[in-house]
Amino acid sequence: MRTTEVMRDARRALDICNACRYCEGFCAVFPAMELRRQFTNADLSYLANLCHNCKGCYYACQYAPPHPFGVNVPKTFAELRTESYAAYAWPQPLAALFQRNGLVVSLAAALGIALVLILANLFVPQSALYGPHTGPGAFYAVIPWGVLVAFAGAAFLFAIVALVMGGMNFWRDTESGPVGDRRTVGAALRDILSLRYLGGEGHGCNDLGERFTQTRRHLHHCMFYGFLLCFASTCTATFYADILGYDAPYAFFSLPVLLGTVGGVLLCVGTAGLIWAKVAGDPGPIAPNLMGPDFALLFLLLLAGLTGLLLLAFRATGAMGPLLAIHFGIILALFLLLPFSKFVHGIYRSLALLRWAKERDQDAAVPSRPEQRAPESENLRVTLNTGPGNRA
Repeated sequence: MRTTEVMRDARRALDICNACRYCEGFCAVFPAMELRRQFTNADLSYLANLCHNCKGCYYACQYAPPHPFGVNVPKTFAELRTESYAAYAWPQPLAALFQRNGLVVSLAAALGIALVLILANLFVPQSALYGPHTGPGAFYAVIPWGVLVAFAGAAFLFAIVALVMGGMNFWRDTESGPVGDRRTVGAALRDILSLRYLGGEGHGCNDLGERFTQTRRHLHHCMFYGFLLCFASTCTATFYADILGYDAPYAFFSLPVLLGTVGGVLLCVGTAGLIWAKVAGDPGPIAPNLMGPDFALLFLLLLAGLTGLLLLAFRATGAMGPLLAIHFGIILALFLLLPFSKFVHGIYRSLALLRWAKERDQDAAVPSRPEQRAPESENLRVTLNTGPGNRA
């Protein structure tokens, strides 16, 4: 990554943090930071994506605003993460989508819905589009099977390739080594799947202010596992249709419908709750310019889950056709925008946790390691030790 003003501010903040070290046990970032005497651009990108934005360091820091040092690690890292998303995006010419991501996501969702509805009205008889359909193959009376597979398959394949390429770019820039042994990968997977660092090592994070809570962790679990269950539902339905020869829609107690129903409910609960948490949270440690992209992705995921549930509820009525077109348009927009939205933070954060698991193992293997501190002037050391703070 190239050096930017945000990166310079992150380097300045971490030099102060490395001299202070009051927050060394708060999360994975500070132990990883303490392994370094200096911070390259790749180190800063890695540490920013390792940050889970729990905001604990902001409320504990004696140098946070309004102190003259103005250390605000959550805000600075949030801005740096967004820069890293654009830097590692593939294909690179589309990286500019991150700059106006909230607007882009909104327009893409609207255009996706409008396109599918217009095409359906042009090429599907009105009696088929707005009439009730039941039994196997009912969905294909509104949107032909070939059209569903071609458009959804192409969008999904593009999303997977772009996400994998972006992840490879991030790994090459920040690590470039092997992923590690089985123990390292297992430890990283436990941290990823449990969202360990959103739990503040058990006491919670400062999601809504200075009090500790597990709220955001639980909501992330709902959104994360809801999305995975919806994806599993789609994969199971594909197996039913292409391998077993059973056409959708399926019975309410079939595996694809059960997975999709539970996943859709969890996805709606998680995304709606996270929207509320962002509105209710303290604006101090938040980057205001990044709220738009955050809300846009959450609303798009919420719409995907909600329209899927509505389609299930009204699939035997005349509303099925329009609902299917709307849901299909949202899913197309979601797949196409995943590599250029905040969704990529899940990929980069997982890779950062994998690197941190490697560093933990390597550090533990060293019998004795001299304490490492960031280079600072004597004046800075004196200021940090004796300067007035604004936090208890």
